[in-house]
Amino acid sequence: MHFPAIDPVFLRIGPLQFRWYGLMYVLGFIISYFVIRGEVRRRQIALSNEGIADMIFSLALGVVVGGRLGYVLFYDLPVYLAKPYKIFYIWEGGMSFHGGMIGVGLAALWFARSRKLPFLQLVDLAALAAPVGLGLGRIGNFINGELFGRPTTMPWGIIFPDGGPLPRHPSQLYEASLEGVLLFFVVRWLSRRIPVTGSAMAAFLAGYGLFRSFVELFRQPDSQLGFFFTYFSMGQLLSIPLFFIGVALLIRLSRRNRASS
Repeated sequence: MHFPAIDPVFLRIGPLQFRWYGLMYVLGFIISYFVIRGEVRRRQIALSNEGIADMIFSLALGVVVGGRLGYVLFYDLPVYLAKPYKIFYIWEGGMSFHGGMIGVGLAALWFARSRKLPFLQLVDLAALAAPVGLGLGRIGNFINGELFGRPTTMPWGIIFPDGGPLPRHPSQLYEASLEGVLLFFVVRWLSRRIPVTGSAMAAFLAGYGLFRSFVELFRQPDSQLGFFFTYFSMGQLLSIPLFFIGVALLIRLSRRNRASS
């Protein structure tokens, strides 16, 4: 089937253009606010509604700055070394989840110290909300017709405008389903099954690492990078360690929970 004719701009006001991809980010932060507020009340964390909004703002900065710098370092460093000013050309695209994750961690550390709150509690809150932004972001990628998958003969293959004449896996929708919807419920379930601080973070790392590594089997690797060691994409090299770190943390936290019960 052919890619649906979706205009990436949903609203034009004079010279201003509002894109679906940007709207997905905004919706992600708004929904994350309510997810985090619900968890703050359930866990009885000393954080007001204003404090939650400040936390979301800090994490959003971490996502944007870390995501951009991560893309520069992991995916296209030679280009940006030659033209450093292009780092600021965010409208041209180029964001990295793994860089954004590091940015969120640093933002959470700063926020925790400034508010004198436990760092792991805040990271758990971020982990519970992160799948919302991930899922919506991948839908935005699909609307933009970017980050598509490898050629396929499956009946649901899509011919993307920039993907050549062959049908390709809609890998953006695979990621939206796994890293967004499924991961959201997995993190919530495991964090309640193992009611120890840090379990949501560990569940997120393990789940994201697993789902991203799996979808990379269907996603077209970045043209400027190709494959590493013949078979692995950059996304897999960055995600596989997250899976093992998350699993190791879950095992450790589960043992700690059993020992204290």
